[in-house]
Formats: sequence, C-alpha cells, structure tokens
Amino acid sequence: MIKKKHILPLLVGVVMAFSQQLSAQTETVAMETSPTDSLSLDSIISKVVSSYPSVKEAEEAIKRADTQIDLARSGHYPDVSVNGSYSHIGPVTKFTVPGMGEIQMNPNDNYSATVDISQSIYDFGKTAANLAYQQESKQLGKQTLERVKQQLSIRAVHTYYSLLFLQEAIDIKNEQLANLQRHLDFINKKMATGSATQYEALSTKVKISGVKSQKLDILSSIRIQQAVLNTLLGEPETKHHFVKEKLTVDKTRNLKADTMINMAVRNRDEMKIAREKTRLAELNLNLIKAKNTPNLKAFASAGAKDGYLPDLYQFKPNYAVGLDLHIPIYDANRNKNQQLLAKSGIQSSVYETERMQREVASDVIKSSANVETAAHKVQQFKLQLKQARDAFSLAETSFKAGSITNLDLLDATTAVSNSRLLLLKSEIDYALSIYDLQASIGDRMYE
Repeated sequence: MIKKKHILPLLVGVVMAFSQQLSAQTETVAMETSPTDSLSLDSIISKVVSSYPSVKEAEEAIKRADTQIDLARSGHYPDVSVNGSYSHIGPVTKFTVPGMGEIQMNPNDNYSATVDISQSIYDFGKTAANLAYQQESKQLGKQTLERVKQQLSIRAVHTYYSLLFLQEAIDIKNEQLANLQRHLDFINKKMATGSATQYEALSTKVKISGVKSQKLDILSSIRIQQAVLNTLLGEPETKHHFVKEKLTVDKTRNLKADTMINMAVRNRDEMKIAREKTRLAELNLNLIKAKNTPNLKAFASAGAKDGYLPDLYQFKPNYAVGLDLHIPIYDANRNKNQQLLAKSGIQSSVYETERMQREVASDVIKSSANVETAAHKVQQFKLQLKQARDAFSLAETSFKAGSITNLDLLDATTAVSNSRLLLLKSEIDYALSIYDLQASIGDRMYE
C-alpha cells in the first residue's frame, strides 16, 4: 500500500519524466521542420501552374486539338497516290480469223501503274463545319487549361496559409512555454524559501506538459501540410519547406453584389467553359447536318498498262479524268436521329449554363459574406488579445503579491496564448476570404 505522503512525489516524478520525453520528441520534430527553403506564395503558385501533371495534361489536349484542326483542314486538299497492280486472268477471249490466225483480245498477264489524284470541288460545307467544330474544341481546351491553373492556384493559396498558420502557431507555443518555464523557475525559488507548495510547481509542470503536447500536434500538422505542398510542387514528400509570411493582401474593390455577380458570370472559367460547350454543341449540330449533303469530287489518273491491241503485252500510257457526285438519299433515319441527339445536347448545355450561373452567384455572395465576417473577427480578436495581455499583467502582479492563486495566473497565461492563436487564425481566414472572393468573381490567382 502506497502511503498518501508518497503520492505527491511520485506524481511529480511521473510528470517530470513525461515532460522530458515530450521535450525530446518536440525538439526532434522541430529540428526536422527547420526552414531549409523559404518559399513565397507567388513562387509556389508559379511553380505549381507550370509543372503540375493536370496542367501538362490540359496542354497536351490543346496540342491534340491543333492536330484535329489540321486533320479537318485537310478536306480542302487533294489526295494523291501511286498505285500498281498485276493480275493473271483466264480464260481470255480468243477467236480465229481465216487467213489471219488466232486473235487474243486480252493478255493473260495484266500490269498497271498509275498516279491518281482526287480533289473535292464542293462538299456543301462539310469541311468548313468540321473545321469550325475542331477550332471551337481547341478554345474549350484553352478554357479548361485556365480552369485547371486557377483551381491549382487556389489549392496552393490554401496550403500556403495553412502552413503559415502552423509556423506562427509554433512560435506562439514556444513563447507560451518560455513564459511557463520562467513561472516555474519563480515557483521553484519560492519553494526554496518555503513560500510555495509542490502543488503549485506540479500544476505548472502539468500545464507545460499540455502545451508541449499541443505543440507536437501542430508539428504533426506541419508535416502533413508540407507533404501536401510537396505534392503540388512535385518534390519529395519528405522535403521540408518554410513559407514566407504574407498576411497583408490587396483588399477587394468595394463593389455591389450585383456588380460582382455580373463580373463572375462574365469572367469565371466555369461560365466560359459552359458557354463554350453550348457553342460546341451547336457546331456539332451543323456538322451532322452537313454530313447529309451531296459531295462533288474531281478525279484524274495517269499511268501505263498493257492489254492494248495490236500488241497486248506492250506498256502504253493511259489516263482517265472525270467527276464523282455523291448524293445521300436514304440512311434509315440515322442522320435525323443524330440531329435530335445534337439538339438535346444543346439544350442540356443551356441548362448547365443556367445551373452554373446560379452556383456562381451563390459563391460570390458567400465569399463576400466571409470577407465581412473575417474582418470583424480580426478586430474582435485584436481587442481580446489586448484585454488578455492586460489581464495577464495584472494577474502577474497580483500573484507576486499573493492575492491570486497559481492556477489563476496559469489561466491568464493560457488566455494570452489562445487569444494570439485566435487573432492569427482570424488574420489567416481574412486573407483567405479575400483570395476566395477574388477567385469567385473571376480574378486570376496566377497572374
């Protein structure tokens, strides 16, 4: 049975051991997160939008669109080919003429070599419709690339400020630990004179242990955010970065809600893509209609072959020129049904544009409200921090005078630290809300 008088020293020993272990772990993690490279927000965004795989994929889609345009444009150019053939046929036509012997009308072995040219004269808009469709597809690809860059930039902004918050939070926790350690040293001096109890020292050590535990959580979060940042940058997941502080951002223009919504509808990539899809669907309908029209081609062929009388096996030059007219008459309603599908696609694109417009308007209102709320919180937490510091100063004086307890002073210390964290969080949220509002009205994040 452990006697009551032994419990307090035992608890003190356990807390001290645990505190030392946390301190060692904290120092280890802190060493791993020391700033080896300081990155600015602009440099992060610039690298992400130039090297991320999604950007490369979208750029490759534009290259494919260029090839499709060249392929569509080839409908204006002639087809030229060289052809050769050999065939052995039998029986062949033969007859006998008295006095002349046997006459053979065709050779058994037939040889032919030609150069053939085919040129479209008029295709009733097929090539033009296909070319317009492919060019619009390229425009859609460009808008998709812009949207990918914008989305990646927003991700980079949020990752940057998350990491910035955690870096600053570590500094706040370090200052809190330093204050608590100074307070513990003061308690130890009072214990030496008999004016303080072990309970006061123990409660302070417990508070220190709790703050160190919080610091470990923050360091773990830093590792996670650094891994996210490295994923965006295309660097090893274990590489450590230190971001430069940037809490001041350009304030948004003081615009009315209707004006911002109109800007968003005009400038947002989502709206541009929706309009491009509608235009593309309309061009697809034109292309389908053009497929059901006649096609007039000219052809020419020149070469040499055997089989001409009187010497069947002598190669002789030959040629052929002419026109080829193709007129669709009946296709089992395939083209008609394709047109119906294309018209349905146009209507679906119109509905998508309307839906996107509503979502964009809602996004603008939400982002604007977040900016206003975040600005108020910054002012609120500035006042709260001032009050917490004033309260801590009074508590420190009162504690030394013996008018308040150790726990009261520790609470005041915690209040200052928490108020600093809340102010930092509100400043981060305010900066992010401005970026989000700028993005919601279509401002470029990567320019």
